[in-house]
This record gives sequence, C-alpha cells and structure tokens, in this order.
Amino acid sequence: MNFKTLGRTGIKVSQICLGTMTWGSQNSEAEAFQQMDYALDQGVNFFDTAELYPTTPVSPETYTDTEKMIGNWFEKTGNRDKVVLATKVAGAGRPYIRNGAPINAETIRQAVDASLSRLKTDYIDLYQIHWPNRGHYHFRGAWNYNPFEQDKSRTRDEITEKLEALGECVKAGKIRAIGLSNETAWGTQNFLTIAEKLGLPRVATVQNEYSLLYRTFDLDLAELSHHEDVGLLAYSPLAAGILSGKYLDGGKPAGSRGSINGDLGGRLVPHQEPVTRAYVGLARRHDLDPTQMALAFCLTRPFMTSVIIGATSMEQLKLNIGAADVVLSDEVMKGIFDIHRQYPMPI
Repeated sequence: MNFKTLGRTGIKVSQICLGTMTWGSQNSEAEAFQQMDYALDQGVNFFDTAELYPTTPVSPETYTDTEKMIGNWFEKTGNRDKVVLATKVAGAGRPYIRNGAPINAETIRQAVDASLSRLKTDYIDLYQIHWPNRGHYHFRGAWNYNPFEQDKSRTRDEITEKLEALGECVKAGKIRAIGLSNETAWGTQNFLTIAEKLGLPRVATVQNEYSLLYRTFDLDLAELSHHEDVGLLAYSPLAAGILSGKYLDGGKPAGSRGSINGDLGGRLVPHQEPVTRAYVGLARRHDLDPTQMALAFCLTRPFMTSVIIGATSMEQLKLNIGAADVVLSDEVMKGIFDIHRQYPMPI
C-alpha cells in the first residue's frame, strides 16, 4: 500500500480510503467491524465517514448510525491511533439535521462535538464541509448550474465564518486538519486565500466525485491542486458501481445500490451505457477486472491523494483494495484516453 500526504499537513494516508456510507443500511455493525478489521490489516489507515451516513438510502431513522458504528469499533478494538479518520458536517436541506440550517459557525461547533461523541474519540483527523451553502455543480447539478444567482457579498463572509469556527476547533485540539467536499476551483481558492490572509487553517483536501465517467477534476481543480498542494479524495470512483458492469442491459442485482437508490443519484441514465460497455470491454480484452481497472486508473492521477472505496460484501472489499496493486499498461491507458475522448461527460 502506498501512502500520500494530506495537503501540507504531514499526515500520511493510504492511497485507498475505506468509505462507510452503507453501514447502517446495507451493512450491519458486525459487517462494518469486519470491513474495518480487514482494511486495517491490508494497510488501509484512512477511513472516511460523515454525520449524514448511511446514504443507501438517506433517512432520519439511520442518520448518524455510521459514525456510531465506527465509535463502537474504536471502543472495542482500541485502534483509534492506527486510523486517520475523516468525517463531515452536513449542509442545509434536511429538517432532522439542526432544523435544516446551513453550515455556519454555530452548526460547525455543534456538529464537531456531536461527531466526537458518536465516534468515541477526542479528535478528528480531517474535518470536511460536506457541501457549500451557495450551491455547486456536483450531484448531477452541472446541467443546470447557475452561479449567477449566488450572493457576492455574502459568499466570502460565509467562508470566513466557517474558517474561523474550524480554527477554534483546531486550537481546541478537536480536529487536526480541514477539507472541503463538492467544491469548485473558485470556492477552494477562496478558502485558501482567506485562510492565508487571516492566519486560519489551510484546506488540505477536496473530496469530490471522480471516475472514468466523471472527470471534471481534470481541469481547473487539477491546476489548483498542483499549485496549492490540495489533493483530491475521490468519491464514487466506480460511479456508484456502474463501472463494474453489473447494471449493463438494465440489470439491477438484488441488494445492490441500484436496487435501493433507483437511478443512483442520476448516474444510471441511458447516456452511460455505451461508454460503460466500452470500458468494461477494454478491461476484459486485457484480462483486467473492470472494477480494478477503474480504480487503478484513478490512482494514476497526479492530483489523487486517496481513492474512497465502498463495499457491501467482503468479496467487493477485497477486490477494491486489490486495485492498489494493479498497474495499467500504456496500451490500456491509451484505450482509456480514446474512450474518454469519445464520451467526455456521460453522467
């Protein structure tokens, strides 16, 4: 297992990160414990969660259950010091989460303390803003993205307020580093600029969607990542399982995320079928597992700090972690380039 540094923090994390968003819905606590045991044994020292989880589906009844399971595992195993733990504060929109309030100084303080309690720990290694208040183009929002509706005067003030609250938490020893999620290049740069001006914590990472089917990070954010040392934590690197090929020809295997979350957050659309078939075909022509090829590609990207995998079975988990050992040939990389050139934005 290779390791990367979280931004300029000095914190080393495995290039594979264990995602947890199915724990509490598709996975029981016993299964979550088994996944954490195995991942740690394979050299995965980086776990990512969120107060919102599980998300398959999102529900007020299961809200925070994933963090509680991780806390119970820490308590049982005593392995807290072996794990770099990341979690996130949820944004506005759900009345059962702080009455639907947007992320501000007070909600950050409340959320940090609540997560610490559920996780049964004194500190969080990486604390992330799950999504911005002002809106963004993620979660299939690119097709109607309209930044011109954003409040110019309020947006930078909100970023400053968040950074000041996060700075308080860093000074108190509650969190070690901060990150963003579902952010844009402009938003990330403003967090960096304001933090430098005011002596506040510096953003270490951005957790955005990235896969063979969704490569917006290759553009402006890649440039920012290179110059500012803000790495990507890639979520949905298999496009919610689509790149495994299991949903081709209308398939929806029992117990799969597609059988629970319908169109997989807008990803399972007709446009993805030809390009998915092309990637699956490319993998099989080179005796590669399509899942491992998709993950191994993500690991080749210069801006990648860690690829967040998720699994509902141990078989899937072993396959995903095994992608860390897969080396893609020049021929495979050229095949990926050619397919991407033909289908640049299918989801």
